[in-house]
Amino acid sequence: MLSKAKIERINQLARKAKTDGLTIKEQNEQKKLRHEYLQGVRASFKNHFKSMKVVDPEGNDVTPKKVKALQKKYNNGF
Repeated sequence: MLSKAKIERINQLARKAKTDGLTIKEQNEQKKLRHEYLQGVRASFKNHFKSMKVVDPEGNDVTPKKVKALQKKYNNGF
């Protein structure tokens, strides 16, 4: 994930964009930081998704076929 300093910078730029507006340089910085943040969120989601399993009250694996297929895809390196 992103460092606290980078997340704080994203928030600073967002606040400034709402009040004063951003320069072109700041807009580019904001875009880069947001992209970096989203990459981290997506990677975290994929890691969580790979290990997800749905179990009914009786202990049976009832993970939907669609989820199992996507897990197989991620586990094969795609």
